[in-house]
Amino acid sequence: MNNPQHIAVIDIGKTNAKLALVDLATLTEVAVVTRPNVVQSGPPWPHYDIDAHWVFLLDALATFHREHRIDAISITTHGACATLLAADGSLAAPVLDYEHQYTPEVIAAYDAIKPDFSLTGSPRMVGGLNIGAQLHYQFSTDPTLKDRTAQIVTYPQYWGHRLTGVAATDVTSIGCHTDLWNPYEGAFSDLPASLGILDKIAPVRHPRDILGPILPHIAEVTGLDRNTPVCVGIHDSNASLYPHVILRDEPVSVVSTGTWVIAMSLMGREITAIPPLDPDRDTLINVNARGQAVPSARFMGGREYEIIQNGQPYAPTEQDVVSVLDRSLMLLPSIEPGTGPFQGRTMQWAGEEPPVGSGERSVALSFYLALMTGSCLDLIKGTGPTIVEGPFARNAEFVTILKAVTGRPVFISEAVTGTSLGAALLFSQDEMLAKPADAVVSEVGGDFSAYIDRWRTSVQSRN
Repeated sequence: MNNPQHIAVIDIGKTNAKLALVDLATLTEVAVVTRPNVVQSGPPWPHYDIDAHWVFLLDALATFHREHRIDAISITTHGACATLLAADGSLAAPVLDYEHQYTPEVIAAYDAIKPDFSLTGSPRMVGGLNIGAQLHYQFSTDPTLKDRTAQIVTYPQYWGHRLTGVAATDVTSIGCHTDLWNPYEGAFSDLPASLGILDKIAPVRHPRDILGPILPHIAEVTGLDRNTPVCVGIHDSNASLYPHVILRDEPVSVVSTGTWVIAMSLMGREITAIPPLDPDRDTLINVNARGQAVPSARFMGGREYEIIQNGQPYAPTEQDVVSVLDRSLMLLPSIEPGTGPFQGRTMQWAGEEPPVGSGERSVALSFYLALMTGSCLDLIKGTGPTIVEGPFARNAEFVTILKAVTGRPVFISEAVTGTSLGAALLFSQDEMLAKPADAVVSEVGGDFSAYIDRWRTSVQSRN
């Protein structure tokens, strides 16, 4: 279909699976439905409930088409996930949860073949956050699995394969700290050959490419037109980044928030030298939808938010903010010590810990998340305005401190989920459609420099 208007976006995050219907004419989400992404314990390893997601998605596609009309389908998912397809297109094994931890023996064996950070921009991460580590674990755990695997596809393309029958990987997912890709050369690293899977990885394509139309039985079940196109799809952080990739030629920093907070530095259309990165501080190179290297840093901010709030978030008052500043009440890293710029640190409260469900706790947590984000931006030498996508864009205390800590303008996305909007824009024929996605944050009064300085000093003193 030429110039489709209503794009159904399959958006599988680590916390929730979603289907969003985006109207490209207005850049709004017409409808959104979600379900929890609950990890199944096994066997043979912790894995995602693929079958339940599929039933949910087919039902939602049918409903959206009946109530609104669907013209095309786009896909975005979390990274660190590959699926192993058997010759008949079914799963050769359950889709491994990237948080599964491996034995010291398995880790040591993988480290012996892992390509150097200088070649891949992919640091050693915990569990299976490197797809290469997942594949090594799966094939070493089940010696028959490699022979049963006909093709390896990254996660967005798994859903595309179920919809169209066409197998692929996309450049943003294969370039997402997988160890499998050299982002500087735009080619595979040595690892696929070392693992003996180079001929099994599905072709690498760009996110905007069209995989094909939906399969006839999908059209029959959902009521969609048989010619409904499905694009290759994109890694979720890069989906949030995509509107800015196509819109901005000047440097800009983008912060994608969700389970992960990922800070990315777009250096403009004419990319200069990539700054040196520190793999021990969770910095890495992502690859954007154009195939360009993007310096990035991250931490599990959404997960940390959930841990500290413990299911009892509270809308703070202005007095709560004043109290936190006056008492220098602060959280010191790291709540999730396995990731982020201060890995290995144990979380600590400076000052008396406020009770769960209190405004002061909410304020101190938001300040912590903003200061952690600022640290990530410093590590990647982020420049230009900072654009915040996702849930934290609606957190006034987070935005306020982020603006103060960077000393640069902060913009927020007005979309409910930046990932869905970015994925829908893969079907856009007009790059200027991206412009309404940003809104300027209103000026916020107050001097936060003393608080910021004290937090930084406290963090440095714990080195």
